[in-house]
Amino acid sequence: MSDDSTKKNSGNSTVSRRRLLATAGAAGAAGLAVGAGALAATNSSASPAATPAAGSGDAGARTPLTALGANAHPFHGAHQGGIVEPAQARMLSTAFDLTPGTARPGLASLMKRWSAAAAALAAGRTPPGLSDDGSALDAGPSSLTVTFGFGASVFAKAGLTAQLPAALAPLPAFPEDKLDRRRSDGDLWVQVCADDGLVAFHAMRTLQRLAAGAATVRWQMSGFSRSPGATARPRTGRNLMGQIDGTNNPKPTDPTFDARVFVPAKTDPAKDQPAWMAGGSYAVFRRIRMLLDPWDLQSTDRQERVIGRHKASGAPLSGGTESTPADLGKLGPDGGLAIPGDAHIRVATPDANQGAAMLRRGYSYHDGFRPDGAPDAGLLFVAFQADPRTGFVPVQLKLSRADALSVFISHESSGLYAVPGGAADPDGYVGQALLEA
Repeated sequence: MSDDSTKKNSGNSTVSRRRLLATAGAAGAAGLAVGAGALAATNSSASPAATPAAGSGDAGARTPLTALGANAHPFHGAHQGGIVEPAQARMLSTAFDLTPGTARPGLASLMKRWSAAAAALAAGRTPPGLSDDGSALDAGPSSLTVTFGFGASVFAKAGLTAQLPAALAPLPAFPEDKLDRRRSDGDLWVQVCADDGLVAFHAMRTLQRLAAGAATVRWQMSGFSRSPGATARPRTGRNLMGQIDGTNNPKPTDPTFDARVFVPAKTDPAKDQPAWMAGGSYAVFRRIRMLLDPWDLQSTDRQERVIGRHKASGAPLSGGTESTPADLGKLGPDGGLAIPGDAHIRVATPDANQGAAMLRRGYSYHDGFRPDGAPDAGLLFVAFQADPRTGFVPVQLKLSRADALSVFISHESSGLYAVPGGAADPDGYVGQALLEA
């Protein structure tokens, strides 16, 4: 049977999201709906490398997707997606709170629905049991990833306090934090990333619909990064301050990468890591507003001394290229430190923090302007680590006390979430080891 046809089996239909456009003329895309039983199995014949020709009305007419649209990351695996993959161009970060009365069985049911939907969406298919809202009707998966996390507050609500990891202890009150608790924390955290904004919106909207009756949105924030192909060659991204950001991020090829980012497959009771977190990670989320107007008034030399790197090249002030390790002991022509003592890269380096390191996966945001006319813009900071007590916490404590950059930023929201390992079994779901323990 052709991929462009609607596959039928005993009266039930399985509809590919990318083929809905071709059938809209006959059925009306907005009115397409099928039952949960009809979509229990997705159509494996749908190809992620092709899509109907928009507006053709001919179910047999096909136009190949671009490489950008056809790119896909598998949902199932030892680790969840959205951690080690290269950062996509768009991100939606959402926290949910369980509705009153939603206990462990309801949470397990929600995670099953969410996992099944995320697996389908990552392959460019329509999620089980839902009509399509049409927002990503003619798009491929576009490198979509969906990442789920559990906040500390959900464990009591779900009767799972005995399984609460010690690593989910509340983050300290860092000096100068100005947190809005309405936009912080949350029982559940969902990160959706994709190289197409409509694909990301469609995925998050789908998950929100599937949460109806079990969980409600507490807060949502959207971020952006450089789009693939926007530069002549792959380059480290820049933040809204114009600085190259992410040069010293741990790399999957590093021998210490897994130990820094993931909870070991064999958990260590001495470190209070419960068995259900094997292969998982911990995500710290922070909304960090950049005070761009004062920053832009600084000379380039001043900006470079605050960061510790040359703005244009990203090379450390001690010399070399972007990838050259910073020489923290090197002196400048005036006899002072080439990289100032309070420069961001000096204070944040693992060498100055007992080896503490995180995998940062941040996105820029711009939410218009504040009442005083200043841009409401900055960084949606996301960092994954094996244990925040030895990763984010010591680094942020030092940054908050000694970083020259701190006068140009404001931490306005925060969250800490346990991110379980991936659903390795196609019939399983994220969080199964916790919820069925």
